[in-house]
Amino acid sequence: MAERLAGLILAGGRSSRLGREKAVAVWRGAPLIAHVACRFAGWEGPAVSAKPSSGAAIWATANGLPVLPDPEGAPDGPLSGIREGLRWAAVRGADMLAIAPCDTPALPDDVFAQLAAPLRQDVSGAVAETADGLQPLVAIWRVAPALHALEDLMANGAHPPVRALITATGAVSVPFEDSSHFMNLNGPEDFDVVGGHE
Repeated sequence: MAERLAGLILAGGRSSRLGREKAVAVWRGAPLIAHVACRFAGWEGPAVSAKPSSGAAIWATANGLPVLPDPEGAPDGPLSGIREGLRWAAVRGADMLAIAPCDTPALPDDVFAQLAAPLRQDVSGAVAETADGLQPLVAIWRVAPALHALEDLMANGAHPPVRALITATGAVSVPFEDSSHFMNLNGPEDFDVVGGHE
């Protein structure tokens, strides 16, 4: 029986360096989030982790994608979004959840196929790694073990580093040669490095 695959785009950041919401900032003719969404071909969703009134949420709704806001009182940070994504995936019966942040529009087209390759039944997750180090927000998680580990890590309102989830699950790293594909577009200067912006 084929495993059921779901996707999640993390779009809940503050975008303080850019001065406007990153997810819907235009790069090479389309919003950043649209470029990232294309990488999830063949995966259910992707759902979008975003505040309900944000540009990312509006874009997701317009494109028929689920919006997953953090629950009231959840700690700030990406693990809250990942936890909601894992909960959503679990409810839908998905076996694996692929994640990527909205500000990485140059990800390789086959990024998730490469990450999925080592995911045997005894491997709980796979995380991208480049010469710059681990890219912990570009990953695939087996839903059940990752959600169990994350619920434990975030008990009592804690929000540890994302790497704590990698350690807790024993996730493997998958090497990618070109670090530029994983560059986060945080400020106006980054748009000019990776490609023109409008």
